Amino acid sequence: MNRSGFVKLIITSMIILLLTGCDLKKEESYKLDPENPTSIEIWHYYNGQQKMAFDKLVKEFNDTVGAEKGIIVEAFSQGNVVDLSEKVLDSANKKVGSEDVPNIFAAYSDTAYEMDKLELLVDIDKYISKDELNEYIEEYVDEGRLNSDNELKLFPIAKSTEILMLNKTDWDKFAKATNSNINDIQTIEGLVETSKKYYEWTDSLTKEPNDGKAFFGRDALANYIIIGSKQLGVEIFSVKDGKVILNLDEKVMKKLWDNFYVPYINGYFASYGKFRSDDAKTGDILALVGSSSGASYFPDEVMLNDNESYKIETSVFQAPRFKDKEKYAVQQGAGMAVTKSTKEEEYASVEFLKWFTDKESNVKFSIASGYLPVKKKTNNLDVIKDVMNKDDLKVSSKVESSIVSSIEQINSCKLYTNKAFDGGTKARQILEYSMIDKAKEDLNKINELIKNGTSKENAVAQFNNNENFSAWFLNFKTELENAVKE
Repeated sequence: MNRSGFVKLIITSMIILLLTGCDLKKEESYKLDPENPTSIEIWHYYNGQQKMAFDKLVKEFNDTVGAEKGIIVEAFSQGNVVDLSEKVLDSANKKVGSEDVPNIFAAYSDTAYEMDKLELLVDIDKYISKDELNEYIEEYVDEGRLNSDNELKLFPIAKSTEILMLNKTDWDKFAKATNSNINDIQTIEGLVETSKKYYEWTDSLTKEPNDGKAFFGRDALANYIIIGSKQLGVEIFSVKDGKVILNLDEKVMKKLWDNFYVPYINGYFASYGKFRSDDAKTGDILALVGSSSGASYFPDEVMLNDNESYKIETSVFQAPRFKDKEKYAVQQGAGMAVTKSTKEEEYASVEFLKWFTDKESNVKFSIASGYLPVKKKTNNLDVIKDVMNKDDLKVSSKVESSIVSSIEQINSCKLYTNKAFDGGTKARQILEYSMIDKAKEDLNKINELIKNGTSKENAVAQFNNNENFSAWFLNFKTELENAVKE
């Protein structure tokens, strides 16, 4: 061998040794001991059936993979998501009487963003390969990249979207009497027209004028405004490095107004109870858009009063979208954040999250809790049915229908949620309440005018005009601008 070849051989050997040494060192640095297991603590907000499902999977992990690798997981519910967020932030800020921060906590992006500003969150990219991450739905992973370095700080474990749920029993009566087509309610414009038609039909059933019934209600107005704007070509909150640019297009907001505020003050849409499923249960509405994770709450019967009720069938569809516009759908649901601790605890935490989002465990949790799995291959009806059959998992027909519609929507639409930013929680509250509060206030005034002798047409006309919209829009814009400046 000549000198040049010998030198190349030595250099190559050194590189191999260095690379092998690095791999061994990395493996050794994260090596856990089954005889002396590493304990990790998780805080979450699951309750009832969701808590039971989560606890069951934690036990399964501890008895199998955890026992093999040397990891013990302890999980604790902290009440609801607000309680959990407050407790985590109190711990992070070392408030008197607070506990130490857990290894893992469930969080929405706003809370995780606040924790990341305190430099308490682990970059999960350090513990998971690119190939592993590629198995997850891209939008779910992107939501967890919270800072300017694009580090993964919030790990997706279960998600939901929005769906349209319908009281099919009463729909059939209405459709037969009016020759209505169920496909019409699958666009926002068609939903408004159908709601008007239903109000007029129910009004015609009695001699009392203006006593028609609402057809539809929404649970989350913020989602309607954010996703509706995206469908119409505008991103309200454009976020980069935690800084937001507010984009409010008056024409877009007018279209959103015309398709929610206007039908609301006419009585075509309504909201009475805490959730629209409450309104469906009393028969005050026939259809709603709500979270897919809440499908089980849609009623199986309508309660007319304390003594009268009747059974209903349920139909489930994708959430209605603006006709011939961009196909966006909301993605929602908390992820899991890992806090800084020892290398062993951080590694163990991510190992649990990876196991939890594997096919079998993630589908089991999703089916039992009403959420959706987070990997591409598990957002497949055949895969879900295989796991359900294998583990003899049973769900109601309405929950099964919600899973079908949700997965069809996820696989056919672009998923969206805005990135976290300073003032984001307050800004979302404005989106949630500004338009609906205005609609309720003006509806009360309209009803008072009608009571005092004004015709409904003239009463509504006093509010359904450009001047009223412009005044609301100016106030709405000012409130949002102030929120994102704080």
